[in-house]
Amino acid sequence: MARVKRVSSREVGPLMKVIFYFTQHNMAKLAGRETGDMLEPLEVYANIPGLLRGYASLEKATAKLHYLNKRLKYLAELKAATLTNCEYCIDLGSAVARRSGLSDEQLLDLAAYHTSSHFSDLEKLVLDYSVAMSQTPVAVTDALFEQLRQHFNEVQLVELTHIIALENHRGRFNLSLGIGATGFSEGMVCAMPVAATQAKVGADRLSQ
Repeated sequence: MARVKRVSSREVGPLMKVIFYFTQHNMAKLAGRETGDMLEPLEVYANIPGLLRGYASLEKATAKLHYLNKRLKYLAELKAATLTNCEYCIDLGSAVARRSGLSDEQLLDLAAYHTSSHFSDLEKLVLDYSVAMSQTPVAVTDALFEQLRQHFNEVQLVELTHIIALENHRGRFNLSLGIGATGFSEGMVCAMPVAATQAKVGADRLSQ
């Protein structure tokens, strides 16, 4: 349950109602189902209407990006979610990633993707980037970025970097304000949060 007041669609003006409506519609389309608390992050943002409008514009612009393969994009997002341990993000991200083609085996192996046979070399490279970006401090090396350049153009690299950074923002916002899972992946396989020791091992590997 959120640690601050949630502002429902019944309590906001016409423009905010539109934001709530279209967000719910688009999230349900991505995840394949609606849940009772699916708008909780927006209801928290609605405490500051101007901020909600700005954030909604950012999410809308992000949703329109199409330069990067969707499956790779959702994989990178989900990995970032498991690193922040955001229950809401993992719940939603697992549902979205599954609908983009990720198998149950990939969801289960995401925490140990380095040794998994269920990911391609390119997918592992994208996951390495998500791990490196999600460290504190950021651990993206020149060598890692040069590997990415061999597969992606600059526009795609900006999109990939943006979606990983945004997922870190979502996770840290939701975790800090007590926003948890809401049932997007209920009854289905869901990715698991990465333990602190696993995150450190991943960071050490990337720094070598």
